[in-house]
Amino acid sequence: MTEIEFHEKTKRFLEHKEPFLFVVDFDKSETLAYSFDEAEDHNIFFDINGVSNVKKNTDHKIIELPPITVNPFPFAAYLSGFEKVVGHLKNGDSFLVNLTFPSEIISKMNLLSVFVKAHAPYKLLFQNQFTCFSPESFIKIKGDHIYAYPMKGTIDATIENAEDLLMNNGKELQEHNTIVDLIRNDLSLVARDVTVTKFRYLERIKKGAGEILQSSSEIRGRLRLDWKKNFGELLLKMLPAGSISGAPKAKTLDIIHSAENYKRGFYTGIFGIFDGETIDSGVAIRFIEKKDGSFWYKSGGGITHQSNVKEEYIELIDKIYIPTI
Repeated sequence: MTEIEFHEKTKRFLEHKEPFLFVVDFDKSETLAYSFDEAEDHNIFFDINGVSNVKKNTDHKIIELPPITVNPFPFAAYLSGFEKVVGHLKNGDSFLVNLTFPSEIISKMNLLSVFVKAHAPYKLLFQNQFTCFSPESFIKIKGDHIYAYPMKGTIDATIENAEDLLMNNGKELQEHNTIVDLIRNDLSLVARDVTVTKFRYLERIKKGAGEILQSSSEIRGRLRLDWKKNFGELLLKMLPAGSISGAPKAKTLDIIHSAENYKRGFYTGIFGIFDGETIDSGVAIRFIEKKDGSFWYKSGGGITHQSNVKEEYIELIDKIYIPTI
């Protein structure tokens, strides 16, 4: 639907306190809003912090997840994109660039089974085209307050002194500071009294049979009392999410399109729900797409002037996993 249709439909849902799902792709070229029943009619299923339109009678279609074999995005091609990014960083065109690429995964799985079996607060299955099982919140709106929870910085939780290693890592701290500053600016476009209420706290996130530590922050702002009349507009003002683009955003998006040389589509877009009272949404990372009978897992990470290409390439591969229940 067009942006105008998106604005009008979300406004109508909010005015009538009717629960709905919204989905926006990375480039904001696809802006979708459906009632929960409409989403089901379009074969779009979600589970967002326990709120879901999935019917129990889908259980018979679920199979156990078979093993997956990863065919990583070629290092030589990754290096080419990385070097483009670093060149722009050295020129001062950007401070942080989120660089991503698709890797093929070979498996006899189906996307419905991945959607059901994956453990994550933000899950989406879109018309058997892709599924997403994201740990990252985008925004939440409760009353007239808006909250954002940028995530930057990860480490394997089983590593000795993992917490200290992550929290004392200069590169990770720089990334986190940059993203917090960017998200704070994004919230300031739509809210007042924007402040960082929690800075760089740690969360444990399930990764397959193991866990990772992830550093996050909480940022809060106050919306106008009539925000429901303009929700579509304020949402699009903040997109794409700073954590999966970079800073400054406009120039960094140009760098991303040049360095990646592929269309992200719904990957690193956002999706969320209005449950009748509050808004809750996530960033579309941890993402598997089905295309021409093949499965593609899109992943990546933030690049700064301190980044090491081999370490960043390993991070891209390490993020290819399904956190099963």
